[in-house]
Amino acid sequence: MSTKRTERGWGGHFICGDRCRFRRNTLLEYGDIRIVVSTVGMMFLRDAGAPENIGHNRLYETMAFHAQESGPYLDADVTRQVHFDAPRSIPSPHREGNDNLANDMHDAVVAEIGARIEKGDAFPGRSAED
Repeated sequence: MSTKRTERGWGGHFICGDRCRFRRNTLLEYGDIRIVVSTVGMMFLRDAGAPENIGHNRLYETMAFHAQESGPYLDADVTRQVHFDAPRSIPSPHREGNDNLANDMHDAVVAEIGARIEKGDAFPGRSAED
């Protein structure tokens, strides 16, 4: 069996994700394991000007979470974060080509988590409430 990968058209995390011009959301499914990998960046809170940081000194970030059913969708359960070793952010300031770097970063996390799932890692762990 191999990991099923579904690219989706909305941000998978971050309260201001709708203000981000860069959004990727990939659902990974392997048996009963379902994980959402989400990358957001290039946030504009104002109509014009430079992009805003989405955290401390970063313009893009990637996070992963176990998925939960939300109506007809499997969306990120942000209380159940999945940890990974690949790089997870691109710092300020903005540079030409950062979207390409963000795509590469997202793909690296998807590849790492997919490989680990297929080797038997179920990503157990504590929830945000623990």
